[in-house]
Amino acid sequence: MEQHKTHRPAIVLSSGGLDSTTCLAIAKADGFSPIHSLSFDYGQRHRHELAAAQRIAGAFGVAEHRVITIDLAQFGGSALTGDGEIPKDRAGADMGAGIPVTYVPARNTIFLSYALAWGEVIGCNNIFIGINAVDYSGYPDCRPEFLLAFERMANLGTQLATETGRRYRMHAPLVHLSKAQIIQRGLALGVDYSLTRSCYDPAPDGAACGRCDACQLRRRGFAEAGVADPTRYA
Repeated sequence: MEQHKTHRPAIVLSSGGLDSTTCLAIAKADGFSPIHSLSFDYGQRHRHELAAAQRIAGAFGVAEHRVITIDLAQFGGSALTGDGEIPKDRAGADMGAGIPVTYVPARNTIFLSYALAWGEVIGCNNIFIGINAVDYSGYPDCRPEFLLAFERMANLGTQLATETGRRYRMHAPLVHLSKAQIIQRGLALGVDYSLTRSCYDPAPDGAACGRCDACQLRRRGFAEAGVADPTRYA
């Protein structure tokens, strides 16, 4: 068994947030090695997450961490890449009802496509993404059916899958977990959540606003998990 696990490379999409960091910890605990992490500077207003992703990559000792620069702000369509107002103090029921203005058009499709391309180059057919369909803000690209469709496309349209028979696998270990369950799983694996950042509208010094959807879901998750929230709020 250990010999089988010695070379199972994986690429983990890392935003610097709570979910993707837990996903990284799970990939490592499950014996994937070497692990590569991939982040994106895509014109987001909360770019503080990139520094967090860099710290997390170092803490986990990933083989390589890359930051890809793309400009999704040129298309607009999202409060995260423009000057639109970030929703604050929304009720929990409202977060899962409809797609909010913080949705970035096709973001996960684009991010996964980059991971797919990198995977072809380095011979890596395992890609991890920390999407969640329980405690999330209604994004359509955080749903299991989206990821299954992407996996099918990957295995139809890549040289790695069609010529070598090594099929791509899209891993979403958090997809059916609540935020509290994600935190509990991460703590059991030794995740230091003080390294992570989740806020959509942080203060200039990086302090979390405590009121956006991401902050509220994070706060509620720690409360329901029964552990102290290490986040620095404004």
